Amino acid sequence: PPANVGRAPGPPDGGWGWVVVVGAFISIGFAYAFPKGIAIFFKEIQDFFGTSYGEIAWVSSIMLATTYGAGPISSILVNRYGSRPVVIFGGLLCGIGMVSAAFCTSILQLYICVGFITGFGLALNLQPSVIIIGKYFLKRRPIANGLAMAGSPVMLCTLAPLNQFLFDNFGWRGSFLILGAILLNCCVAGALFRPIRAAPASVKPQVTEEGKDALKEEVTEEAMEMSSPTNVPMANKTEEEGGKDCCEKINQYLDFSLFKHRGFLIYLIGNVLMFLGFFAPIVFLAPYAKHIGIDEYSAAFLLSILAIVDMIARPTTGIIANSKWVRPRIQYFFSFSIAFNGTCHLLCPLASGYTGLVVYSIFFGLAFGMVCAMLFETLMDLVGAARFTSAVGLVTIAECCTILLGPPIGGTLIDTFGDYKYMFIKCGAVMVLAGSFLFIMNYYNYRMLAKEEKERKAKEEDPKSVRTENEGRNNWNKETAQDGPELEPLREEQEGLKKEVNGT
Repeated sequence: PPANVGRAPGPPDGGWGWVVVVGAFISIGFAYAFPKGIAIFFKEIQDFFGTSYGEIAWVSSIMLATTYGAGPISSILVNRYGSRPVVIFGGLLCGIGMVSAAFCTSILQLYICVGFITGFGLALNLQPSVIIIGKYFLKRRPIANGLAMAGSPVMLCTLAPLNQFLFDNFGWRGSFLILGAILLNCCVAGALFRPIRAAPASVKPQVTEEGKDALKEEVTEEAMEMSSPTNVPMANKTEEEGGKDCCEKINQYLDFSLFKHRGFLIYLIGNVLMFLGFFAPIVFLAPYAKHIGIDEYSAAFLLSILAIVDMIARPTTGIIANSKWVRPRIQYFFSFSIAFNGTCHLLCPLASGYTGLVVYSIFFGLAFGMVCAMLFETLMDLVGAARFTSAVGLVTIAECCTILLGPPIGGTLIDTFGDYKYMFIKCGAVMVLAGSFLFIMNYYNYRMLAKEEKERKAKEEDPKSVRTENEGRNNWNKETAQDGPELEPLREEQEGLKKEVNGT
């Protein structure tokens, strides 16, 4: 082995990490806010192409689903190349997708350019930004996550009126060209993601220890060869090793053993259900306001109100979640946030005028910010930082199905009944159900973890179990000593090698 072996450094919890948070603020902001911000153009694009609410909703839906569904690809690229080049490449894809969308002549071409190309670029921005924060922060991670997640409401607050201004002056095609140029700022954000260099650990070369290890390995290999009942052909061994290598490579990027993790499965099921009603209310908020006769700028301002409240809610939630009272049971807080979000949607049909929609936007922004601030923190709390990269990839690929279906189902309900209230009721009911499921199952998970920990401690403290283990070792040694004469030459050789190594 080399004299200097790379040692994984601990999270610095500050320093350049705050610059990384600024970059993540920009990348996460565009990844989350952009699919909601372009909803400003939906009414006009719908009239231009003569499509229904359900068909135009697929634009945001495909973009969101691609952003989440490409999570495993993004995780693999981050593990292979690091966060910085992946985010820069994602920013370039976002710009190319929106510039291409400006020349589209059909709704299908919009699905491809805006939905798939721009959505994939946003996926390459989202995952690396979340992952690199976990590498730079440990103790202050909830606060750092809350600040980075605040990028979404800040961008939404800016994009909503900006998009309306761009549309009034340049039309939707000119607006898409300008937005493509704005999205290139993701490349600048990616340049801030400086990787943490491995600290060299000084290891003194010890010839004696290396000699011992080498001799032990040789003796062990000979013992395995001599004690094997049959000689396996080398071709079969090579095939088996190749299969193992392939599985190990796949597992290196995506740890499928997480599906045996009870807490991860609870989180996955609850989130998949939640996303069925998570994004549709934001996508249809501005069109709903225009539908009931509110002017365009006032409708866009509703998204800005939501974003301003969301902006305050995310870092505040991060600080609360980092407190000693909440962090040990952060899963309960997350469950409450989801149920609170759903309750807001259930009450939205009671808002008859603009004042009612402003009140709804305030409470919706608060609930939305609470959920988003803890979305990844709760996952890292369950699986740990070491398995977090794989967990994010697996969760996003599972969530993309319900994210894809959520807005189109809402649009279909609007087309069928001619009223937006059924869409809000559907989203609210689904989210209340998801929050209740997570609360009950997390309570069960905490009880099981406490029980398992108690049993483990009791087993360690029980002298009988220790005595049984010692007896088992002694019996195994006796059985080994009573082996047949065919292993006697091997034992003599081992004894000789031991004496040689020890200098006797």
